[in-house]
Order: sequence, then C-alpha cells, then structure tokens
Amino acid sequence: MNPTARRKGLFLVITGAIFWGMSGTVTKKLFEQTAIDVNGLVTVRLLIAGILLLTIQFWVKDRSQIVGVWRNSRIALRLLVFGLVGMLSVQYTYMASIQHGNAAVATLLQYLAPVMIILYLMLRKQMVFTRKDLLTVILALAGCFFLLTNGSISELSVPFPAVVWGILSGAALAFYTLYAVPLLKQYDSLVIVGWAMIIGGLGLSVIHPPWHTDFTGLTIDAYLYLAFVVLFGTMIAFWFYIESLQSLTPKETSFLGSLEPLAAVITTVFWLKEPFGFFQWLGTACIIGLILLLAWNKKSSSS
Repeated sequence: MNPTARRKGLFLVITGAIFWGMSGTVTKKLFEQTAIDVNGLVTVRLLIAGILLLTIQFWVKDRSQIVGVWRNSRIALRLLVFGLVGMLSVQYTYMASIQHGNAAVATLLQYLAPVMIILYLMLRKQMVFTRKDLLTVILALAGCFFLLTNGSISELSVPFPAVVWGILSGAALAFYTLYAVPLLKQYDSLVIVGWAMIIGGLGLSVIHPPWHTDFTGLTIDAYLYLAFVVLFGTMIAFWFYIESLQSLTPKETSFLGSLEPLAAVITTVFWLKEPFGFFQWLGTACIIGLILLLAWNKKSSSS
C-alpha cells in the first residue's frame, strides 16, 4: 500500500475519533444547560450535517454524483440500508444504551465492533487471526475498560436492556464500517456519508420530528456547543471515519476508533475538571500502544 495514502488514512480516522469523543463531552454540557433531548439532537445533527456534506460535494467535487447515486437501483437500495441500518442504528443504539445504563458500559460494548469485524472476516475466510490481532483486541478492550471505569468492576452493574442495546451498538458500528466499503469504490465519501445522514435523520424524524425540539432561547455558549456537535462531532467525525476506509482496512479503522473514549475522558478531565485515575492512565497507555502497533504495520491487511 502507498505509504502516503496510509498516513492519510491514519490521520483521518484518528482525527475523526478524537472529534467524535470530544463531542460526547460537549453534548453532556449541552444537555446540562438546555432542555434539548437526545432524540431531537440526533435528528437535527444528522440532517444539518448531511446537508452540509452534500453542499461541499456540490461546490468542491463532482456534483453529478449527488443525484447520480440514486440512478442505479442496486446502489440506491444499498445506500438506504446504510443510512437506516448503519448511520441511524449507530446513533440510536448507543444513545439507548446510555439511557438505560451509563456511558461507560455503552462505549465499552460499542467497541466490541472490532472483535465482531474480525470474527466476520474469519468466517468469510478473508483473514487469518494472528497473535498480532490478539494483542490488538486486548489493547483495545483493556484501554476502553480502564479509561471508562478506572478499574472499577462496579461501574459495569447495569440493567439488562443497557447490555442488549450496547451489544447492538457494537454490531451496528461493525455493520457501518464493513457495509460502506463497496459504496466508496464507486462514489465519493462526501456523497455516501451525506446522504446516509439525511436518510438517518429523516428516518428518526418520523418518530421525533425536529420541529418538536425548541432551539430558541439558547445562550451563545449553547449555540457554540451545538455547532461543535454538528460540525466536528458529526459531519467531520463520520466523514473522516468513512474516508479512512479508502486507505485502511475496516479492521484497522474500527480499532483506531477506540481513540474516541480517550478523547472523551481527556476533555472531561481538562474541561469539566473531573479527576483522572491511575487505571485511566493505564488505559491511555493501552490506546497509545494500539495506535503505534497499527501505525507500524507497513503491510496491507486483508479486508
């Protein structure tokens, strides 16, 4: 694989995961200061981010793809599935797991996705499980566990629905990562992610119309938080994550997504002034080790 393309892929997925994680902290602040609920926020952020991505495609890249993607019935159906089962499911199942339990368990279960991807690729005989893969799995799961619980098993005591939604969240993230690859071979990532967000936002609008959420009367700080969540935590985060699949394997991209909880914990510590424990530093070391392990891999893995 072209080293330059690989470095670009690493930059994209790392940046996307960091913005994704930071947006979790900003979203928490937004919920504390306003009456905006989860469903209203998810609907609006998907619709606005999707429209912005397609606008960028229109002015900067091949605008014919925006409509062209719908002219092939097979591709159109795949895009609809990606938007509803991929994009919307990743958002909704994760939030549902948090609602029934807590963010720590929801994030931990979501990051079963790399393991699910490896198992899927093994069953399809598209890869052979190696000792390096085992080390990568251990670093990812251990890093997330220590970061989010600070080593406390009691943090994992949650209701059964939270566990179910969390496992579904991991499956949705695995599906989202794998299902996008064929679409990206034919169309720009801006088109695929932009339409997927609009489809997901419209799908959720059927249950939670965006006009039922009151965005008036927010403070300047609240509008800035909302803008960050839409622009950086949604539009750029999802776009960069999917774009990285052009030069990284789905397995690598999903593992590097574990930077999300690291970014969330660090912003919580330095912005919300919450303490950072010994085991969280240990989790940080695991995630950094994971990044180095993948960054030093010069060979293109089977995807």
